[in-house]
Amino acid sequence: MINRRELIKGAVTLGGYAGMGLGRSLAQDDDSLAIIDTNVSLFHYPFRRLPLDEPDKLVARLQELGVTEAWAGSFEAILHRDVSSVNRRLMETCSRYEILKPIGAINPTLPGWERDLADCQNHRMTGIRLLPNYHGYSLEDPRFRKLLEQATGAGMFVQIAVSLEDLRTQHEKLSVPDVDLSPMKEALARVKGARVQILNHRGRGKALTELAKINGVAFDTARLDGTNGIPGFLHKVSPKGLMHGSHAPFLIAEAALIRTHESGQMEPGELRKVLSGNARRWRKGGA
Repeated sequence: MINRRELIKGAVTLGGYAGMGLGRSLAQDDDSLAIIDTNVSLFHYPFRRLPLDEPDKLVARLQELGVTEAWAGSFEAILHRDVSSVNRRLMETCSRYEILKPIGAINPTLPGWERDLADCQNHRMTGIRLLPNYHGYSLEDPRFRKLLEQATGAGMFVQIAVSLEDLRTQHEKLSVPDVDLSPMKEALARVKGARVQILNHRGRGKALTELAKINGVAFDTARLDGTNGIPGFLHKVSPKGLMHGSHAPFLIAEAALIRTHESGQMEPGELRKVLSGNARRWRKGGA
């Protein structure tokens, strides 16, 4: 019997798509086979070593899986206070790998964050990644709203990591709850044209129902569990509101792809949008 790892390796090839019953329509255009991972991180996670926490190893695994582009943030942004240096190291590392696209970190509680945002824009980053729970601010904070306004004005999208690690496995002295998304609706109402991707959301809760109705809000697949998780989530959000994201190397890079394919419930058009189409549109400035 084919195991899960073999299944996903086959699924990201042309023959694998056809073999899994997704139809010849996926094979008619090479672009339909592209996979964009919108949620990976580089360098060392501060609380333990991870199997793929060296860029060479992570990139090799992503390429084995058929990923053609990966939006990379930095684990250093979790605790480092010199965000400018964090983003510089991220840029330098990503420049060595065609597949990696840097997503800079901004901490609006630190002085000079506006300069960090300007640096990200000058480096032609298409988006920034925020860690509100680790950086100590809520989405009601006026500094967050100002950051959202400035990033939107610069034509950049904003990623918000709801969590990085399950509360049950966090160090007891460094326990960080998930980000409360309930203020997001009001913030987005005040910042027209904002594009916000919610990372590592489990696909449940009242805030999800409200945010799913807002144009310009998207989610990733990293923590949508179960074979019905991703198709079920698509019933709650617009088809253009979900993008592939693995949260690698913290999570196994194969996991989100396996759940996408094992569901067997997605139409070829939906699959293309989740795997790359939606991300490609965002990268070009669409919502």
